[in-house]
Amino acid sequence: MTLWYRPPEILLGCKTYALPVDMWAVGTILAEMVTKRPLFPGDSEVDELFKIFRILGTPSEETWPGVTSLQDWNESFPVWPSLQISRFVPGLGDAGIDMLEQLMALDPRRRLSALEALKHPYFADLPTEMSL
Repeated sequence: MTLWYRPPEILLGCKTYALPVDMWAVGTILAEMVTKRPLFPGDSEVDELFKIFRILGTPSEETWPGVTSLQDWNESFPVWPSLQISRFVPGLGDAGIDMLEQLMALDPRRRLSALEALKHPYFADLPTEMSL
């Protein structure tokens, strides 16, 4: 998987490849389509993690239970606060930002599934034959 679209759980050593991994990638691709540039263009796994944490905030046990037990978690990671992702994806609109935030939840258990994403208000103006 291309580094720029890799989710934090994989970067932190999780060996389980599940749907939330792909949904993270969908979020990064959506942001890139809107801005015409990658959201997290890291040049190494640590740089990628830090680019993610600088925008979404460094996770903690409170925001992502179990994160500190992941294989590559490091207690000395810098602690960054979460920023408004809308600052980095201008023009997406409120519904798009809401969906993006849910696709890119640091805790993979909190990410939207593909079906939930398709039912999100961001897609409310799709023709009815496309509705689920």
